[in-house]
Amino acid sequence: MRYELYYWPQIQGRGEFIRLALEEAGADYVDAARAKGGMDKMMRLLKGGARPPFAPPFLKAGKLLLAQTAMILFYLGGRHGLAPRDEAGRLWVHQCQLTLLDFLVEIHDTHHPIAGGLYYKDQKPEALRRAAEFHASRLPKYLGYFENLLTKHPRGGLAGAKLCYADLSLFQVAEGLAYAFPQAMAGRTSQYPRLHALRDRVAARPRIKAYLASTRRIRFNEQGIFRHYPELDG
Repeated sequence: MRYELYYWPQIQGRGEFIRLALEEAGADYVDAARAKGGMDKMMRLLKGGARPPFAPPFLKAGKLLLAQTAMILFYLGGRHGLAPRDEAGRLWVHQCQLTLLDFLVEIHDTHHPIAGGLYYKDQKPEALRRAAEFHASRLPKYLGYFENLLTKHPRGGLAGAKLCYADLSLFQVAEGLAYAFPQAMAGRTSQYPRLHALRDRVAARPRIKAYLASTRRIRFNEQGIFRHYPELDG
């Protein structure tokens, strides 16, 4: 089966978490909105059918049309060996993924604390205050939580020795934080050694390494979730 992934073609965003899972699985997929006529098709799918998605990303898998990042990854994890086989393990990985997506909202809100529809320049004073609180409180809280989880599996990931999709997502969050807040993250490297070790292990995996070097990987930019504004780099 060839998957069709639908997401905005200029940014990594939430679609990147799904791309990483598909790439690691060696799945046959097309990043549909980046193809000719893909945006028109994506908009038709958003507006039509009895069960339309609320927003991208969404995945067409045969007759299924699945939306929500965590739901799509839960589905792919079971099909492609990126989640444990037992129910408790599958739910644990799903729980980790949901926590990461909560973290993602807080990262995004450092530069858009008032409204996503406003430009950054229109909410810069509020962003400066939000970013200061993020660096002082929220960033260490989330990173500390995941660092503690990784201590339980020093040579593995969030679900044990075998890689899971939440490990790929944690890698993406670590990469994004390094892009958005290079100064802040450089100063915290020694505090989260297991997180950085996981990041290195994922980046070295053959399929992920090839993907990161390819044109399929959209580069970080100031239209996505992770944005580098020096004044917000606490």
